[in-house]
Amino acid sequence: MRIDVLTLFPEAMTAMLRIGVLGRALDEGLFTVSLTNPRDFAHDRRRTVDDAPYGGGAGMVMRCEPLVDAVESLRDVNSLEHVILLSPRGRVLNQEVARELSGLRDMVLICARYEGVDERVTRQVVTDEISVGDYVLSGGETAALALIEAVSRMVPGVVGKWESVDTDSFFHGTLGPPQYTRPPVFRGDAVPQVLLDGNHAAIERWRRKAALRVTRARRPDLLQELSEEELELLAELGAESPTPKKENEP
Repeated sequence: MRIDVLTLFPEAMTAMLRIGVLGRALDEGLFTVSLTNPRDFAHDRRRTVDDAPYGGGAGMVMRCEPLVDAVESLRDVNSLEHVILLSPRGRVLNQEVARELSGLRDMVLICARYEGVDERVTRQVVTDEISVGDYVLSGGETAALALIEAVSRMVPGVVGKWESVDTDSFFHGTLGPPQYTRPPVFRGDAVPQVLLDGNHAAIERWRRKAALRVTRARRPDLLQELSEEELELLAELGAESPTPKKENEP
């Protein structure tokens, strides 16, 4: 997979792309991330990429020419079939979206700044818009890094053991179970005995049940499409089976 990122601050992303699992995956060529600065496509000596909005108002807007030219400059290395604007009005990034994007051959991520981008950028080159949540960031770089992290974990080989991905929160639609490590007792608080007994079937069942318990307590909205086993485990927890959504119900 190839990911091209359009950012006014490539140096802000470089350090994060070189550490941990992400850095190792890039070094091993499991996928690539290339950074392009739209300022390199500005049409004046000051490399201006923003201007005052038509109609007035506070703040500045990113101009269409540098952004569109920067996207189109990638045509020889990127299919440009998936040009994504990190935007608060986009569909929300979740595990399902990350899994979907991980199957792409390439994508372009546009990091907006200021009050956003000229709408003509969206109409002419953007194919998708993605948001990382209902809050405001100063720029799309943080959002792009979150997307790259989430997507890269779905690429085979990026995470050393697939079991680590398989037990991630949201991978199976629920939150992950509680995790423990040494010592077995800390200030009188003991690790559940089942995790110490070595019975792998019992451990797996405990983890699924614990995941359902924490999801029911903290994110009950996720308990919509459950298997028969999960429904049985919820019944053991004393929970009622989730009521299926009615047609057209949000």
